[in-house]
Amino acid sequence: MQKAGIWIDSKHAHIIRLAKEEETLETINSEIEFFNRTGTGSTGIKSGVTQDVTHERKYLEKEKAQFKNYFNSIAKAVSDCDELMIFGPADINEKLKKELSQHHKSLFGKLKAAEKADSMTENQMKAYVRNFFRHK
Repeated sequence: MQKAGIWIDSKHAHIIRLAKEEETLETINSEIEFFNRTGTGSTGIKSGVTQDVTHERKYLEKEKAQFKNYFNSIAKAVSDCDELMIFGPADINEKLKKELSQHHKSLFGKLKAAEKADSMTENQMKAYVRNFFRHK
């Protein structure tokens, strides 16, 4: 029975696989471009606010597509797992959980938990996943 834990943030995902006595770690980079809004700093009168809003909307659509590609890459990488858990900082793990529930229902059924966790070393990630499945 193959079990996997995914430590995820917006830059990369570390997939820790447990199979019998073997542990493997695979990293998937997100390739998400982060948007730094540089506003005009004026009151909005004759300042191109409409152009700023249009630019921001295009960026958000692009970011959404990049996240979808990122999540699809992760889902493909763990498609052969029997049990799955997700952990990581912020709310990205909840976004992945939502993506699985909407577009990868077979994987969502294998999901045992989505937990918040701070940044970790590779050894800490492996230990976290081992302990999770040992005590589940």
